[in-house]
Amino acid sequence: MGKTIVAPSILSADFADFGGALARIENAGADWVHLDVMDGQFVPNLTFGPKLAEDLRRRSSIFFDVHLMVKSPELIAPAFAAAGVDSITFHIEAAAQPRQFLQAIRDMGKKAGISIVPSTPAATLNELLPYTDLILVMTVNPGYGGQELIPECLQKVRFLADERQKRGLNYLLSVDGGIHSQTAGAAVAAGADVLVAGSAFFSVPDGAAFVRQLRNC
Repeated sequence: MGKTIVAPSILSADFADFGGALARIENAGADWVHLDVMDGQFVPNLTFGPKLAEDLRRRSSIFFDVHLMVKSPELIAPAFAAAGVDSITFHIEAAAQPRQFLQAIRDMGKKAGISIVPSTPAATLNELLPYTDLILVMTVNPGYGGQELIPECLQKVRFLADERQKRGLNYLLSVDGGIHSQTAGAAVAAGADVLVAGSAFFSVPDGAAFVRQLRNC
């Protein structure tokens, strides 16, 4: 599907300096910024809302990839669309009518994505694959950064990559959780197009070298 897209997650940034984190991501030559939105209900953590996306958008034109780890994502998605993000991904475990919601996101002029947690089988998405632009496979249990990748989750990436080829579809496959220089190669080999890296990106002294390393996996 082309070059590997590197998407640092600002979940692992210094929350007192999101502007600096955005500059670090851009200066490193990364492709996307991944915004993990948590409500303290769907996952046991609380992060930020659409105003952060709006404020960061004024500073940058980089691709904003929003990941809604919230209950009733339909209620907050329009605010993120209005904030100027480029893609909106929600969890199938949280949406009442996922197919209709995927279309609603596209109607807002955004890329529509859907995500699954480690306990959700990839086959759950079978009927939705033709209607999505991005599938995000969580390779850790969502809620906190710094966890190690669950290797078994990469089987889902392989399954979804095979389905994409067999059915002639063109969604992107994203992997989020435990991505670093030792795990990125396995994710790409399984079929991942997008690598979301949080703590691994913000913990290294040379972000540009890290991005190149992941892109060359």
